[in-house]
Formats: sequence, C-alpha cells, structure tokens
Amino acid sequence: MSQKSNIKLAFFLNFGFTLLEIVGGLLTNSVALISDAIHDLGDSLSLGMSWYLEHLSKKKPTKRFTYGYGRFSVLGGLFTSVVLVIGIIFIVMEAIPRIISPEPVNAPVVLLFAVFGVAVNGFAAWKTARGTSINERVISLHLLEDVLGWVVLLVVAGVMSIWPLPILDPILSIMYSLFILFHVFKNLKEIGVVFLEGFDRQVNLDELKQSLAVSPRVLDVHHIHYWTLDGMTNYLTMHVVLSDLTTADEHTEILHEMRHVLEDCHFHHVTIETEFVDCEQQNCEPMIAENPPHAHHHHH
Repeated sequence: MSQKSNIKLAFFLNFGFTLLEIVGGLLTNSVALISDAIHDLGDSLSLGMSWYLEHLSKKKPTKRFTYGYGRFSVLGGLFTSVVLVIGIIFIVMEAIPRIISPEPVNAPVVLLFAVFGVAVNGFAAWKTARGTSINERVISLHLLEDVLGWVVLLVVAGVMSIWPLPILDPILSIMYSLFILFHVFKNLKEIGVVFLEGFDRQVNLDELKQSLAVSPRVLDVHHIHYWTLDGMTNYLTMHVVLSDLTTADEHTEILHEMRHVLEDCHFHHVTIETEFVDCEQQNCEPMIAENPPHAHHHHH
C-alpha cells in the first residue's frame, strides 16, 4: 500500500473513532474520554492535512513558490499544534472542578472504549510503521503515543470498575493532557526553527570546512548559510576561494567532490559561488582559513 493510502486509512480510522469517543465521553460522563477525543481530533486534522499535502507536494515549483510546496506541511503542523493546545486548555478547565467535586463515571463503558482505542490506534500505527517515508514514521510514532494513552485509560477504567474512585478520571485527563502538551511544545519548537530559517541539527562548522578542503587549490570557504525547507529537505549556499592556478577540469572536479561531501552531510540542494585568488601574489597557504580575509555581503 502506498504512503498516501496508508495515511488515508489512518485518517478515516482516527476520525471515525474520534466521533465515537465524543459520544461515548458524553454518555459515560468521562472527561478523560473526552480529553482523548479532543487529542484524537487534533491527530485527525494532522492526518487529514498530511493526506492533502501529500497530494499537494507533488505539484511542481511555480513562479510564486519557487522552492515548491514542502513548507506547507510545516504550516499544517503549526495548525494542528494550535488546535491541540486549545483543546488541552478546554479539558483542563473541565477537569479541575471535577477534582474538587468528583462525578460518577460509567467505568465499564469507558473500559470498552479503551479496548477499542488500543485496537484502532494500534492498527493505524502498524499500517503507517510499514511505510518507508519520514512522514509515515512520524505519524506512526504519534499514533503509538495514542496507544500508550489508551493503555493507561484501560488500566484506570479497570480499577474504577472494581473500586468506585471517580477522582481518577479527571486526574488522568490532566496528566495525559500535560503529557500531550509537552510533545506539542516540542513540535512547536521545531516548527519555529524551520519558519525562522534555522537548522535544528547541530553542524560543526570547523569540521565541515575541513571536510571541504578537497584540494590544495581550495584556499578558503566562507559565507556558509544553511537552512531547511520542511525539516527534511536541506539547503546550503557558500563561497569558495580557489587558486588562480586552478584549471577548468580541476574546478569542475573540486565542485563535484564538495557536493559529494555535502550530500553525506544531508545537504542535497547546494549553491556554490567560486572566487579566484593568485596564490603567488597573496602568499596563500593550501588550507581553509580560520578568519577569511574577504568580507562579502551575500543576500538570498
């Protein structure tokens, strides 16, 4: 089954079960069940957005979006995260009064929903885990978090079926909401880095420069700028100073070797601007300078 089909299946399973959860939460008076329904609604929005963006991402770059549509997926992640935060605030506001004044919960029905929750989310996680794309692996991890939440709810519902402790329901809903909130803020941090043209993965510039010293003709590498389009597609631009003694064949070979080095560092969209210096006049050393003598202003 294709990536698009796996995400489509996960979306319909998740969305259908979300509707059942909302009805079940209202019927059983379980704020924990409703809190998970809100979370699953956010997941459904995320899956639906991923499904739509999988189709949209196949569009070619346009005059308006010359980099393509990859960053639209990041926008979808931001939208889903905001929906989850609003939902969590609503759930916590509902749960706090129930800690003060616990209300009875239909534990056997909650237990039944928990069994279905483990089964549905477990199956969706298994289907997306079989995929090879990064998108599917991330979705699979998210669905596995859902399975964990349902296992916890299953245990608590089992306890409440034996001992009437309705206060466990709002306590569980707050704990689970805080757990989800932690992951939402972690995702928001990554989204913020992408939108601010940052790069979340640590890059050792000194080691990178040394790796780019592929020839004695390479005198300096500077103005290195890198960023990610969507957390997966990485871009890099830089200036390379070559000796004036560099032949055309050497120039081509040097750029080819540099691109190979950068591909190993997970940069697949690279722009290299070359500059030439007469080594005999400049008394250059065949190495990459720590402090480049040239101060160019480069705009992207």
